[in-house]
Amino acid sequence: MTSEDSIFLGASRHNDDTYQRAEHLLLKYANRHGLVTGATGTGKTVSLQILAEGFSNAGVPVFCADVKGDLSGIAAMGEEKDVLAKRAATIKLDPYEFQEFPVIFWDLFGEKGHPIRTTVSEMGPLLLSRLMNLSEAQEGVMNIAFRIADEEGLLLLDMKDLQALLLHMAERSDELSTRYGNVSKLSVGAIQRSLLVLEEQGGTHFFGEPALEIADIMRTTRDGRGAISVLAADKLMMNPRLYATFLLWLLSELFEELPEVGDPDKPRLVFFFDEAHLLFSEAPKILIDRVEQVVRLIRSKGVGVYFVTQNPLDVPETVLSQLGNRVQHALRAYTPREQKAVKVAAETFRPNPDFDCFEAITQLGVGEALVSTLEAKGVPSMVQRTLIRPPSSRLGPISDAERQKIVQQSPVAGQYDNGIDRESAFEMLQKKATEKAKAEEEAREREEADSSEGSRWTLPDFGGGSSRGLSTRRKSSYRRQSVTEAAVKSVVRSIGTTLGRELIRGILGSLKRGR
Repeated sequence: MTSEDSIFLGASRHNDDTYQRAEHLLLKYANRHGLVTGATGTGKTVSLQILAEGFSNAGVPVFCADVKGDLSGIAAMGEEKDVLAKRAATIKLDPYEFQEFPVIFWDLFGEKGHPIRTTVSEMGPLLLSRLMNLSEAQEGVMNIAFRIADEEGLLLLDMKDLQALLLHMAERSDELSTRYGNVSKLSVGAIQRSLLVLEEQGGTHFFGEPALEIADIMRTTRDGRGAISVLAADKLMMNPRLYATFLLWLLSELFEELPEVGDPDKPRLVFFFDEAHLLFSEAPKILIDRVEQVVRLIRSKGVGVYFVTQNPLDVPETVLSQLGNRVQHALRAYTPREQKAVKVAAETFRPNPDFDCFEAITQLGVGEALVSTLEAKGVPSMVQRTLIRPPSSRLGPISDAERQKIVQQSPVAGQYDNGIDRESAFEMLQKKATEKAKAEEEAREREEADSSEGSRWTLPDFGGGSSRGLSTRRKSSYRRQSVTEAAVKSVVRSIGTTLGRELIRGILGSLKRGR
């Protein structure tokens, strides 16, 4: 049941368990974000499912991750079950109609949905450093790598592009250290090793082209329903850091690409961040600040962000304070930390004098939750103990055959299925390396040619053939003068000099007599 301006969540009850009133989420305030929390098995996934159904029927596209595989049932028609019919009657959901929803399945590994990719450049150095768990010094080198890529026109599309750039930086480490600060080969080597680990964890599937177009997760059907993009995350969860970084990247992309729309009558997109604790676990302050900034500002882009996690303590206070719509399922309070979590959850609600919020949270049944949403003027409603409505789509996963059929009929079928490997940093640096090697080879050949011809100094030709280098004077045809030959030549030079002087005197004397 979804009216034109709200989503039906369920019905609140009086203390004697009688029906009190219907509880709704106003679409006008749905972009003020939200939080769905509760222990395992208390009904968080079903709450996520009925919220996604409601937004879709209201014409709002949805993006969510399917961590356990259960959420895939949203693509199939619901099935009659006594427990569902009983819940519908209890909360006065009449008529209770079954429905299948327009779903696009995505999968980073391309196995249970369309491949979903981004480029290294779009990921950026901050998120990439977080993904690879780099130290501060290594993160600095990563920032320099992106700076060099910008300055030298090197496209960073996939992992081999980044690997090629890092190798290029290691070869130029002395030069780059002078320009940008310390670029040690040790840091570059550490990043390269982290890249190998990321590659082993499936990072090669994530980086590349064609990259995801944001418009493809904001589709609507011809009958006006919003498409529900479901990310298969059961395998992805084997690498929690990749999962969390991917979702944060997608959220950042939405923030950067979408225009400002102010406060629309309904969101342009709703983004569910399941297992939200993975985003904040061991995250550096700069990253948490980034998340807080995006959550605070993306509201004006018409995007609602809903964090789904077990414990409200998983979300930092700076982010928690911005989540206006709350669905709190049961929490256990056996340990001091659990008791603190229940206390935090209870204190974030607008109190209801009819019951103790702390006590209620520990006593909620499966499919029951404390609900508080934003009412007129964005004021939180008084918290109500609420029976959550049953979903219209199927509870539980669909079969592989059903999933495959939906993937084949998808509006993006064939658009992302085959990767593209165009010329980028890897090819450009490889080309430069080839040209450099060729130039060095040519220079070496010229040097060898010059060396074989001797030095550049030559002797004049006195009729004995072409001029020869000085090295030819040491050939076997050259013989050293003997002592006798040298003495004879010395006498001849002396005689020649005496005769020359006599001839000159005779000529000069005749000239004088002639005068």
